[in-house]
Parts: sequence; C-alpha cells; structure tokens
Amino acid sequence: MYDELTPNKIVLVGLDGNIIEGTLKPSSDTPTHLELYRNFEAIGGICHAHPPNATMWAQACREIPCFGTTSADYFYGSIPVTEVMTEDEIRSYYELNTGKCIVRRFAGMDPMKIPAVLVANHAPFAWGKNAAAAVESMIVLEQTAAMALGTITINPEQGPISKALLDKHYLRKHGKDAYYGQL
Repeated sequence: MYDELTPNKIVLVGLDGNIIEGTLKPSSDTPTHLELYRNFEAIGGICHAHPPNATMWAQACREIPCFGTTSADYFYGSIPVTEVMTEDEIRSYYELNTGKCIVRRFAGMDPMKIPAVLVANHAPFAWGKNAAAAVESMIVLEQTAAMALGTITINPEQGPISKALLDKHYLRKHGKDAYYGQL
C-alpha cells in the first residue's frame, strides 16, 4: 500500500480540517494529527504507524526507558505512554480524543525533546520539524523499542541511563552548545 503512495494521493488539510488540496478523503487519523499540530507549535510533521516493537510497548501500556546512549541521542528521557482512554473517549470522537490524550501526557514536557509517544493499547505517534524528521523519529523509536526489549530480556533489573550520560548524549546533539556530527 505505501509503495503506491504518490504526491497526487496526498490530501492537504488546514488546521480546521477542511481540504485545501487533493481529491481523496483525508486519513481517519486526521483529527489526532490536527490536535497535535494545534497544541505543539514546533512540529511540522507527524508519523503514525504500527511498527512491531514500539507497538508491543504501547499495547503493554509501558513507557520505553532510556537504557542507553543510542536512545539518549534522540530522546531526552523515556518514551512516554498515555493513559488508557475511557469508554466515553473511545465512543465519541475517538481520533480527536486520541490527540487530546497525547497532549495531556505531554503537559509540562517539551514534545520536541521527546518527539514520540506510545498511545496505550494502540501504537506510537512520532513527530519532528518536518515530515522527514517525523519519519526519522519513528524509525529511531522502533529501533529504541527493539533494543529496550532486548535489554530487559538480557537483564530484567536494568535501570535507565544516568542523568549525566543522558545529558551528555542528548545535549551534545541538541543543546545550545551542540557539537556532535556535521552541524
């Protein structure tokens, strides 16, 4: 299905949900995306998928701990999981309420420092400054989920990375004095 996706099959919608460009119906997840765009001003792209490892964590209703530096290079801490949605939230405006659930989970957090979330019993959403960055966040999230699963399989008692090592790896790439890579 994705291999058939071409630019002429993409429907552009405004923040009000009205179609700006395209002849097809927008995604059923559009209300979720719009809620995130309206509340997280820095994001310019969102990716929602059901990759197996990240989805297992979401279905288990467990955040993904930041066990090591690979995760810390991209996510400034654990990947959060939302609360389980209520029956009322599911029955009425499910997709919009999914977005609201994500927004509530990020209250007091910077969504650009942890550009992904696990929706409890569902799957992940990831985002970035543009569509390409959102896809990259999803790819890194899936790898992080797989490594975390392997980590707790090898050592069920493993705790998260130290704050000092988290800060070093995240901030050397994303901090005000970033120096990692070809900036």
